[in-house]
Amino acid sequence: MQIIPIRLHGLLDYLSAAMLISAPWLLGFADGSAAQWVAVAAGAFILIYSLLTRYERGAVPLIPIRAHLALDVATGTALIASPWVFGFADHILWPHLAFGLLSLAVPALTRRA
Repeated sequence: MQIIPIRLHGLLDYLSAAMLISAPWLLGFADGSAAQWVAVAAGAFILIYSLLTRYERGAVPLIPIRAHLALDVATGTALIASPWVFGFADHILWPHLAFGLLSLAVPALTRRA
């Protein structure tokens, strides 16, 4: 069931990028750890590939929407795995899991045409 229009997906991209970049400071894990930098890097990555996506919210239309959706899934998977891969699961876990799960759910629910 694809219920999210591409235009809304674009808005969610920029919102999630901003939230990921600011999460360490808003949620109290801006301590220079891997948890902080994974969130910031994921947010920056989302921002960059969103700006380069060929959709209404993109600035430079280089990346097709299907490739963008694949990048969403890859980013979500990386965010979900990151607390264990980088060893901070005992320090901070839920923001990475929540944003990772959203990064999997939103592309699955996005209309492709």
